[in-house]
Amino acid sequence: MRLLLLTHAFNSLTQRLFVELQALGHQLSIEFDINDSVTREAVALFRPHLILAPYLRRAIPEDVWRQHVCLIVHPGPVGDRGPSALDWAILRGEGEWGVTVLQAEAEMDAGPVWASASFPLRGAKKSSLYRNEVTEAAVMAVKAALDRWPEYQAGTWQPGQPALRPMHPLVTQADRRVDWARDDTVTVLAKLNSGDGFPGVRDSLFGRDCWLFDARPFDAVGNPGELLGRVGEGVVRGTVDGAVWIGHCKVEGGIKLPVGGVFGGDWLGLVEMDAALNPPQPPFTKGGSSSVVQQSASPFQKVDASLDQQPSPPFLKGGQGGIQTFPDPHITYAEHGPVGYLSFDFYNGAMGTTACENLLAAYAAARQRPTRVIVLLGGTDFFSNGLDLNRIEAADSPPDESWRNINAMDDLCRAILATDRQLTVSALAGNAGAGGAFLALAADRVWARRGVILNPHYKNMGNLYGSEYWSYLLPRRVGAERAAGIMGNRLPLGAADALREGFIDAAFGDDPATFQAETRARAQALAESPELESWLQAKARRRAEDEAAKPLEDYRAEELKHMQRNFYGFDPSYHVARHHFVAKTPHSWTPRHLAVHRDLGWVVPEGEG
Repeated sequence: MRLLLLTHAFNSLTQRLFVELQALGHQLSIEFDINDSVTREAVALFRPHLILAPYLRRAIPEDVWRQHVCLIVHPGPVGDRGPSALDWAILRGEGEWGVTVLQAEAEMDAGPVWASASFPLRGAKKSSLYRNEVTEAAVMAVKAALDRWPEYQAGTWQPGQPALRPMHPLVTQADRRVDWARDDTVTVLAKLNSGDGFPGVRDSLFGRDCWLFDARPFDAVGNPGELLGRVGEGVVRGTVDGAVWIGHCKVEGGIKLPVGGVFGGDWLGLVEMDAALNPPQPPFTKGGSSSVVQQSASPFQKVDASLDQQPSPPFLKGGQGGIQTFPDPHITYAEHGPVGYLSFDFYNGAMGTTACENLLAAYAAARQRPTRVIVLLGGTDFFSNGLDLNRIEAADSPPDESWRNINAMDDLCRAILATDRQLTVSALAGNAGAGGAFLALAADRVWARRGVILNPHYKNMGNLYGSEYWSYLLPRRVGAERAAGIMGNRLPLGAADALREGFIDAAFGDDPATFQAETRARAQALAESPELESWLQAKARRRAEDEAAKPLEDYRAEELKHMQRNFYGFDPSYHVARHHFVAKTPHSWTPRHLAVHRDLGWVVPEGEG
């Protein structure tokens, strides 16, 4: 089929559907929902069999949905209506939620239902639920809806009219307002989780109005609403029955940053607390015809991740499960016999200069452990997305901070490439983009969850050239010709395609927890394999041969020469693109690599109406 994806943005869900539907053989083109005339023009040019709207903020023009079947992906169960569907589900503490694919009609979210899928609602950030449970359910429901197209065309099947729930309104800041004197921890987290990603929860810190993001439960007791201390770059705030950690905030006219980066001196005045963040629990899906997602305990051994005043770099104490002292609470380390697991769950996958330096120190410490395999786990939602563009945008000198950040990323990649005593594995439970995708390739083995989306290119960020040794890592995996294609096409890569092309070595697991469990089993098998020593010797030989042919530092110098032009040269494209990305500037047009129907040579295939 010829499918037009009409969407507000090419977000994670739209990218996943793009990859999944393209794999099924459908011809896809994308149009951003900028205004009605642009939508009408896209429909006239592409002449789609069907229009799919995975992420909209406006109604589709009446003349379009009357003349074409338009399927809306609504992040709520059958009969749910209105905006802020997932926000309300979190605020109300719903036990089960879902996704519905329905046909656009005059009344909002009231059209006939083509398919749906449901899941238990995990206690988590809205952004995490959207990237995991909602996305998996949406893929399932959209595929089911498209399977019904032939019957619909033949007149042997018609979508059913649902029993409609009352229309719920847009969630306001009043609905999310935290009453610190009365709200318990569960309620506070529900309110903060409902606004995570966008728009945040309006509150105040240090006497100044701001929006709060990135909250986790915290094991502490203090006066409700009081700032009890600081951990990492966030703050700990008391509730009526405990405390929460708040990692990010945004002030009026500012951008989203760690609390310590916004409130500097006031934040430093808080006591530094010796405690760890409670890590988010990974979701997982069980079988059946519908998407059933529920919470699971981590498959890894629990580790005391307390921070103390030990000197930098951090070191590991103890034996099994090594107790670590890391300066960044987003970094944790655990051991299972001969395998070490290094997790780095950075907010939105962004790795600023300090995060890279802290992770490098943690990795250097892990290399000194008596392990045979080191697994780089990243986080549940993201493995890594490379440079921290928000921090760069907020810096006194964005070019200088960009330079520091890319060099810190390169140092980390170099350390992984230079590891000779252990086999290294990158295990991607979540998506990866730009430099984060090439950070993964620095390991000897790269495994990914089946639903992971990779964006292994830089050009969408103002024609950024990129570094992280990609010019060495990518061609040695896929060949020079395909490497050039991957870097130039600017499109997402699904795990199945990445495996087929050799970008990764394995794709398994339908959900993060299943993926983590199988990762543990596979890593253990590597560590116990009688071939391990021969693998390490072959690795050392190849590294020596590659170094003799062209030193790693030459690759780095060549890449950084291009990056220097991006950061300091006369062409401001990178700085302009970064600013628009951080400011979330609305799109004024759809990029041509997405809008196939706007190619100069595009014509509807002969014989197709």
